[in-house]
Amino acid sequence: MNYKIRQSFFPTARDVFFGALFFFLLCASGSMIASSGRVLAAEPNDQKPADPAAVEAITHANALSQAFRHAAKLATPSVVVVRSEIKSRKVSSKRVPGKNGGENRFKGNPFKGTPLEEMFPDGMPEGFDFQVPGDEQSPSRSGVGSGVIVDASGIVLTNNHVVEGADVVSIELTDGRTFTATEIKTDPDSDLAVIRFEGGKDLPIAVLGDSDSLAIGDWVIAIGTPFELETTVSAGIISGKGRELGSVRRAKFLQTDAAINPGNSGGPLVNLNGEVIGINTAIASNSGGYQGIGFAIPANLAKWVSDQLIANGSVQRGYLGVSIGPLQKDVASKLGIEGSKGALVSEIMPDSPAARAGVEELDVITMFDGKPVDGPRTLQEIVERSPQGKAHDMTVLRSGKPVTLSIVVKPLPESLARTGSGRRLAPSGTNTFYSADLGIEVSPKNTEAEDAYEGFDGVVVNRVDPEGLSAEAGIGPGMLVRKVGKTPIASVSDFEKALVAESIESGVMLQVRTPRGNQVVMLKKES
Repeated sequence: MNYKIRQSFFPTARDVFFGALFFFLLCASGSMIASSGRVLAAEPNDQKPADPAAVEAITHANALSQAFRHAAKLATPSVVVVRSEIKSRKVSSKRVPGKNGGENRFKGNPFKGTPLEEMFPDGMPEGFDFQVPGDEQSPSRSGVGSGVIVDASGIVLTNNHVVEGADVVSIELTDGRTFTATEIKTDPDSDLAVIRFEGGKDLPIAVLGDSDSLAIGDWVIAIGTPFELETTVSAGIISGKGRELGSVRRAKFLQTDAAINPGNSGGPLVNLNGEVIGINTAIASNSGGYQGIGFAIPANLAKWVSDQLIANGSVQRGYLGVSIGPLQKDVASKLGIEGSKGALVSEIMPDSPAARAGVEELDVITMFDGKPVDGPRTLQEIVERSPQGKAHDMTVLRSGKPVTLSIVVKPLPESLARTGSGRRLAPSGTNTFYSADLGIEVSPKNTEAEDAYEGFDGVVVNRVDPEGLSAEAGIGPGMLVRKVGKTPIASVSDFEKALVAESIESGVMLQVRTPRGNQVVMLKKES
C-alpha cells in the first residue's frame, strides 16, 4: 500500500472549510469553559458573609495550635530516651525438694529486686516450680523510659523506677547521639533519679518552670517515648493538684489528662512557655494503658531533689521526730476540733526535735513557718525542705485550743530514711480479750511481736471480725494496740479496763502500731 504525503504551504478549499469549522468549535468550547469558570468563581460571592464568631474561634484555635507548636519546639530537643539494662542478677543455687521429687523448687523469692516482688512476697505461688541451674545467672532484661537534660554538663532528670537496679544505662538524644551513663543517683522516696553522662557538646537544655504557679485547667503537653515511639507529644490540661499515691511516700503529684503511656515515665510535662513543670511518673489505669488520668512530679520538688542528689549524692530531709496521720472528722470531733485539716500526731520519738519542743500525742499540727498544713503530706513537704538547725514556729491544736511551739528541725536519721513494710501474724494466746463492740480480739505480745515492736508496749491484735468496726477501720491481725484514747496499754487487762471508760456510741480512739509506724483509728457505732 502506498501512502501519499502532501507537503504544501497552501491549503486546499476542503482544508479551509474543516479548519474554519474546527476553529469555530474550539472558540465556542473555550467560551463555555470561561463562562463556567466565571460562574464557579462567582458562587462564593453569592454566599452569606462568614460568621464573625466562627472566624474568631478559628483564629483562637490556630493561635493555640501555634502555642503548642512553640512549646514542643522549645522542649523536645532536650528530651532523651533512657534505656536501662540489667545484664545479670545473682540468684541462690539452694534448692528444696519439689512436689514430684528432685530438687527443683527455688528457695527464697525469685522475684526479689523486680516489680513482682510485692505481688509475690512469699516467692513462687503454690503449684509452680522455678528451675534455677546451679551457680548460673538469670537472663538479662531491659527497659525503655524517658528523661530530660537539665544541665549542660550532661545531667538528665528521670524517674527512679526507670533506672532502678540497672547495670548499664544509655541516653539517646533527638539528634541521634548516644551516651552511656557514668553516674546514677536515685531517690526512691520521690521516685526521682539523676543520670550523668560525659562527652556531650552543645547539649539542648530544658528550662524548669514554677510548678507552684500552676492552676487547674492550665494547658500542658507531655513529651516522651511511649511504646518506643520517640519524641511523642500529647496535649491536655492540669486536672488536679496535690494528688497522693501510696507507692511514692514523699511527693504530691500533678494530675493531667495529657496522654501518658508506658515509656513516658521520666519525660517532661511542659507548659505553653516550653518550661518543664513536671516529670511524668504514673498512670491510673485498669488496662495498663492510657485512660485519661496521669501523674507528674511537680518541677519544684524535682529541682530540690535533683539539687540534693547532685550536691550530696542523697537527699537530706528535715526531721521532726513524729508519726503523723490524717485527721478524720470523727477523731476531730472527739478532740474538740472543727474541720479535718491538719496532721494528727500519733507518736513522738524519744530525744527528737518534737520531744524537745513539747509536742504531745494527739496534737494536731495546723501551721508550720506560717504555712497552713492541710494533711500529713503537706507537713512532710514543708518540713523536709526547711532549713536545718534553725528554730521554726509550729502551731498545734491541743484539746481544741491553739498552741505555738518553737521547734528546731534536724536531719532525718539515715536509719529512718526508708521504713520497710511487712505483716506479722501473732498466733492466738491463752490470755486473750474479745470485744464484740469493736469486733476485735487481742493477746499479749509474743516472741514474734516483740521482734517487730521492740521498745513499745501494747497488746497484739489476734483476730478481727470481718464485718466488725475494727475491720472497717483497717485494723488487722498482727497490729499492736498501744493506747485506748490517751491511756497507755501494757497488758490485756489494761486494754479491757480502758474500754470500760469508753463509749462506742461517742467513739473509741485507738492508737495502733504497724512495722511502718503509728496511726490513730476511730471506732464509732453509727446511730
